[in-house]
Amino acid sequence: MNILMITSEAVPFSKSGGLADVVGALPPALIEKGHDARIVVPAYNMKIEDSGELVCKLDVPMLDGAEKVQIRMKTVRGVIYYFVCHKVFNDRIGIYGDTSFTPYSDNFFRFALMSKAALQLCEAIDFKPDVLHCHDWTAGLVPYFLKVNRSQFFMGTQTMFTIHNLAYQGTFPRMDFLHANIRPDEKLFSNGQVNMIQAALVYSDYITTVSPTYAKEIQTPEQGCGLDPILTKRHNKLKGIVNGIDINEWNPEKDELIPYHFSLKKMGGKAKLKKEIQTQLGLPVRADVPLFAMISRLAAQKGFDTVLNCLECILNEQDVQFVIVGTGDSALENSLKELAQKHENLSVNILFSNKVAHLVEAGSDFFLMPSRYEPCGLNQLYSLRYGTIPIAHRTGGLADTIIDVDKFPKEGTGLLFDDLTEYEIVKHVHRATELYKRKEGEDSIDKIRMRAMNQDFSWSASADEYINVYKKLTNRTTGETK
Repeated sequence: MNILMITSEAVPFSKSGGLADVVGALPPALIEKGHDARIVVPAYNMKIEDSGELVCKLDVPMLDGAEKVQIRMKTVRGVIYYFVCHKVFNDRIGIYGDTSFTPYSDNFFRFALMSKAALQLCEAIDFKPDVLHCHDWTAGLVPYFLKVNRSQFFMGTQTMFTIHNLAYQGTFPRMDFLHANIRPDEKLFSNGQVNMIQAALVYSDYITTVSPTYAKEIQTPEQGCGLDPILTKRHNKLKGIVNGIDINEWNPEKDELIPYHFSLKKMGGKAKLKKEIQTQLGLPVRADVPLFAMISRLAAQKGFDTVLNCLECILNEQDVQFVIVGTGDSALENSLKELAQKHENLSVNILFSNKVAHLVEAGSDFFLMPSRYEPCGLNQLYSLRYGTIPIAHRTGGLADTIIDVDKFPKEGTGLLFDDLTEYEIVKHVHRATELYKRKEGEDSIDKIRMRAMNQDFSWSASADEYINVYKKLTNRTTGETK
């Protein structure tokens, strides 16, 4: 099958979060299974001539006339990346804005342009996708644009839309839709605004999201973000598929970003990495205390407000160490830095560093993820891979990928709690400390680590699930009334 991914970010070229990791890893897994999977993504913050080999030049019709777009390409791990090159991408510093808190005012225009260019590219190079796989709000208009496209070229092409985070919907003033230079449909709008995710949920042939539990949660008013009626109506075209991880990049035996390596049979390197974290990030070098890690966007969605309400209590009353890595809400950043100045057993690092992330994932004993909601989550998968035991709120993909030690002592790979409260966080940090000291039994630290590291979260199984959906779509002979 021919699959074309359309996305606003993809590793190794652009990244603001887990979306980029997913889109960068799924196509190679599909190619290994005999399919032709390619990616369309904008080129950011570089000269157009540096964006790869020229494929074609397009005149994309927008409100003010034809926009001159170049498509350039590079190949990585057998995957062709088609870069949409235009000044609104190449001349900008960021993907969505100069900072996380200042989105570009013309983002509707930018990603409508990307979406239209992706469809035009297919015809220009005579690549007919069996499936257009659209990722998150930035590609949400593609299913609608395809619907109003009169070209016979796309006869039989199906659309799949993957929700990575329903909270980010791509809402813009109704008048912005004029930029698309395509007739509008009332189903594109809600509350007087164009809603790009809503467009995808209504017009795509199939909807996926990144874990089975999240697929259920978003059909409720609590987590449906106002779109649960549409999702409930389309529940028979909605499926949750857990993300995989790149097991070559995240591999304790050969990770290029860590100074020591380890495996199930030779765990000595993990202890050396813990010492390296303590030395590099300003913690007392102690092997006898558990080291808890958090690597995350610093935001209330990730539970940091709740953590702040109890972290000082934990640091004062429990013999533990904490290392926090991330950037985000400035008030949370400042509060954490102030707390770190008062406690030698807390290291706060306001930075975004892949190298530090690998070191902390690999060398820590426990990984805390108190997310309010988590569509899938990747850090718990990285943690399991490195024998760093996750402690998490039972939601979304966290519930699907972590087996609770207390409920299943012989199978458990981590700790889960049902209520996101200060009490539960304190309680489960204390519980983890008990496990750290336990040397015998099925819930001993070594047994839990062994089970965690034996889990298989490679992309192979996830790719098989996507392929099954692709086949279901392409074998379909009648369309669904939308």
